Amino acid sequence: MTLLSVLDLAPITEGSDATQSFRNSVEIAQLAERLGYNRYWLAEHHNIPGIASAATAVLLSHVGAHTKTIRIGSGGVMLPNHAPLVIAEQFGTLASLYPDRIDLGLGRAPGTDGLTAQALRRSLNANVDTFPRDVLELQQYFADPEPGQRIQAVPGAGLKVPLWILGSSLYGAEMAAHFGLPYAFASHFAPTDLRQALHVYRQNFKPSAQLDRPYVMAAMNLQAADTREQADIIVTSLMQGVLGLARGMPIRLPPPIEGFADQLGLQEKAAISRFMTYTALGDAKDVSERLREFKAETDADEIILTAQIFDHQARLRAFEIAAEAMSELI
Repeated sequence: MTLLSVLDLAPITEGSDATQSFRNSVEIAQLAERLGYNRYWLAEHHNIPGIASAATAVLLSHVGAHTKTIRIGSGGVMLPNHAPLVIAEQFGTLASLYPDRIDLGLGRAPGTDGLTAQALRRSLNANVDTFPRDVLELQQYFADPEPGQRIQAVPGAGLKVPLWILGSSLYGAEMAAHFGLPYAFASHFAPTDLRQALHVYRQNFKPSAQLDRPYVMAAMNLQAADTREQADIIVTSLMQGVLGLARGMPIRLPPPIEGFADQLGLQEKAAISRFMTYTALGDAKDVSERLREFKAETDADEIILTAQIFDHQARLRAFEIAAEAMSELI
């Protein structure tokens, strides 16, 4: 059985603010819990006007306080931005507040542009090449303390918070396989290497204390509505956001524009098409078919959906449609 989960980018829509975004995130998580989604994740991004989840652990604590059973976690924390001990303490705190509900997904990228990455640096010589060492250090902080261990994560030590490796290339797949950790692929925005990355991960997986067999989560965009015509309109918000990123000018999630796609040039359409390779777009029937195809293509243990939809009620409805569609496939 393939499980269904939610990836929330905590979108800040045009004309709104982070305060409203956080209210919306709580409602999304509560809905996901009621509908039987397996987990709810937030992603760390910085200096992006339309994403409010920069302080990922803080927002996860807020969501945890307003939910009861759904697993919550990071999809992910960008480890090069942080000292491993700080992350161990933060997620040890979360795991103490919300026992058996916390996931720590780890990414190797900074989650932002180069200039902002420099502003986030924890030391002058920090770089992404220390990622394997940092993952190992995190594992040690969550393990049972050794006699005489001088540095401990308090809270965190002995809590064995489950780690995930996130990726959008073959590097993450190799890392997850080497450490024997579950692997989440960011195919909602980086579809190119999906098949090869999953193959590399499964072929090279080494069982670990955390996991005895490969476990894959793959991401999709969700643009669902009660009719295909409605879905074709709401998806234009995502399209506008994609073009902003492609131009190096990220924006707040804008309202949909009817007929927007008709205004685009070939290069713009190509950029959007590539980004949206794995998108469940349309009505309930369309979404069901797309989920079935994605499940068959990836053999994923779990599919995580992200819905960049301007209208909050329409976004809630999209997750309802996806849950209904997925239940038909089980």
